[in-house]
Amino acid sequence: MAPFLSPKPGRAIVRVFNFAAGPAALPLEVLEQAREELTDWRGSGMSVMEVSHRSKAFIAVAEEAESLMRSLLAIPAGYKVLFLQGGATGQFAAIPMNLAAPGAVADYVNTGSWSKKAIGEAKRLQVKVNVAADEASSSYTTVPDAGSLKLTPGAAFVHYTSNETIGGVEFPYVPQTGGVPLVADMSSTILSRPIEVSKFGLIYAGAQKNIGPSGLCVVIVREDLLGKARPGTPSVWDYQAMAAEGSMVNTPPTFAWYICGLVLKWLKAQGGLDAVGARNRAKAELLYRTIDESGFYRNPVAKSCRSWMNVPFTLARPELDQTFLTEAKAAGLVSLEGHRSVGGMRASIYNAMPLEGVQALVGFMKDFQRRHG
Repeated sequence: MAPFLSPKPGRAIVRVFNFAAGPAALPLEVLEQAREELTDWRGSGMSVMEVSHRSKAFIAVAEEAESLMRSLLAIPAGYKVLFLQGGATGQFAAIPMNLAAPGAVADYVNTGSWSKKAIGEAKRLQVKVNVAADEASSSYTTVPDAGSLKLTPGAAFVHYTSNETIGGVEFPYVPQTGGVPLVADMSSTILSRPIEVSKFGLIYAGAQKNIGPSGLCVVIVREDLLGKARPGTPSVWDYQAMAAEGSMVNTPPTFAWYICGLVLKWLKAQGGLDAVGARNRAKAELLYRTIDESGFYRNPVAKSCRSWMNVPFTLARPELDQTFLTEAKAAGLVSLEGHRSVGGMRASIYNAMPLEGVQALVGFMKDFQRRHG
């Protein structure tokens, strides 16, 4: 493992390149600042974790994080930004509870593991799920053609997973829904490039990939969708109730919210999402090109819908998988194991992964092939 220079002058620390899918790597500058402020936050003599969420000081943190999120994503007026708990999985239930009465029809696009989980939760909550497309025939290595979705006129909403973290499949387009609210799980892609928020009724994302630590989920919801929660919906899942209380019906995950704000500041300092998106595209292109040209590694996903963020790949000789992982770890390249449901390898290259990390992985892959191919 090589020492990477810390932003603090004169200090060198040992950091690996962490390719985990989530919880994922955070920017080193953010971790450094959090460490410096951990025991004495802004001269308060306390950690930010010890400060009341009702205090003026923390409310300022919360408001700044929301302002930065709105600025980076160019969120238009008429949308609420909520900072919630329960992760994206919690939203699998919260979305039907807020947007669909029992027995209502909702359209879901099934492109893999996380889509399936969302569908299952909707059915459990007595939503009549219409599967508008199911990519099982390709073993979930494709997304449906834009014109092939079998949508229900007047559905409560249309749900899709813009990026399947496990399978490494990503939509290259935003579905057209004919005025039905479009709901997107963007856990793996949010903040990785510019998006047009106005195309969506609701966007949700677990924080632990591009936003901050696990324990926080961001929901961006159009205001006309508020106030429709089913009777009996718990207040912590009621979007209108949470919006009215600034996401503080209960004690929020204050440390995760604080780290989120630091990450958003870091993204702004990187040049915003145009600059970050260009860097992410370059990282993904380098890794896919290496895989495709190798004759030794293989990515199973159709080229038209490969994820920028999660790159699964297999070796020509599966018996070398453990050797690859062991040698990669020794080289400072960690968390490359594929998800337990699919095996092989997976490199997640979220915003915090520098180009140098992908270059180091590519160099290792070429050397490994030379020695074992």
